[in-house]
Amino acid sequence: MTDNAFRIAVMPGDGIGHEVMAPTLELLDAVAARVGGFDFVFEHHAVGAQAYLDSGTALSDETITAAGAADAILFGAAGDPAVRYPDGTEIAPQLTLREHFELYAGVRPIRALPASPAVLTDVRAADIDFVIVRESTEGLFASRRLGTVEDDVARGVMEITRATSEKLFDFSFDLASQRRARGRPGRLTCVDKANVITALAFFRQIFDQRAANFPEITADHAYVDATALDLVRQPWNFDVLVTENMFGDILSDLGAALIGGMGFAPSADIGDKHAVFQPCHGSAPDIAGQGLANPAAMFLSAALMLEWLSQRHGLEACREGAELITAAVDGSSAGTAEVASAVMARIAGT
Repeated sequence: MTDNAFRIAVMPGDGIGHEVMAPTLELLDAVAARVGGFDFVFEHHAVGAQAYLDSGTALSDETITAAGAADAILFGAAGDPAVRYPDGTEIAPQLTLREHFELYAGVRPIRALPASPAVLTDVRAADIDFVIVRESTEGLFASRRLGTVEDDVARGVMEITRATSEKLFDFSFDLASQRRARGRPGRLTCVDKANVITALAFFRQIFDQRAANFPEITADHAYVDATALDLVRQPWNFDVLVTENMFGDILSDLGAALIGGMGFAPSADIGDKHAVFQPCHGSAPDIAGQGLANPAAMFLSAALMLEWLSQRHGLEACREGAELITAAVDGSSAGTAEVASAVMARIAGT
């Protein structure tokens, strides 16, 4: 055990969450052994639909406390369409984690991998490399707390606060700056519907105010409907996009489709002190237990975790580990064991 032993709260969840989590923990141990300078203590917690059926809660208070004490949270996939709360909504403990720990920045990298299935015929599709930053604690998802249902009408709420938006935009500008240092364009696009929705006009106004603090970054705007069109027509032209919660939820799935599917799309939900890392895909109960789940997105989410730990603790070895994983995931889509074995072999041979 090194002096840099990171406590990781591991939440496999439901369905294929367990199947992609197991090889990811093996991968992280292999990377730590390869690079040196850090290792992990994995603490397992039951969350999700099965936990709800077993105990009556999808995310216990004890698990939340343990997650808060951990250095990072690694999440598989949770939920099952057949298991719902009394109000009809699905089990989604990841949303509770985002709200409880104020994980306002939902980072959704969209990057074409060498062996991933080609979706667009344009040769420039091989250069797709952009990031959607989705506000993850308010927006339309505030309806979970603030929405109302009556006999004849239901009302949702879009909540946009200055404090959260300022942190979101500063995070996004910093991310664009980091990418610019690595040769990317250094462009941040605010995606909204400010021409129709008052709350999003407020969102855009705050974006413009924060942009003044980052003159080296090109700041522009786009309406969400036009952005959906351009993500299909010319996704290689985007760098970093920042948007409201629901818009980001939808656009990040569209982005994943451009690079071969949800099995290649990692994510991170980041706050000031805590972060959750998980693949964008769901628990996929229809293929669970068949060895078909692609662990690539889970592996890449683990790489995002290492990168975040590197930045948070100033540990270069973690950044090297993140780069090892990213380079080893080539986008192939064989079964769970086959992809895991291939990635592990590349790590061992690097």
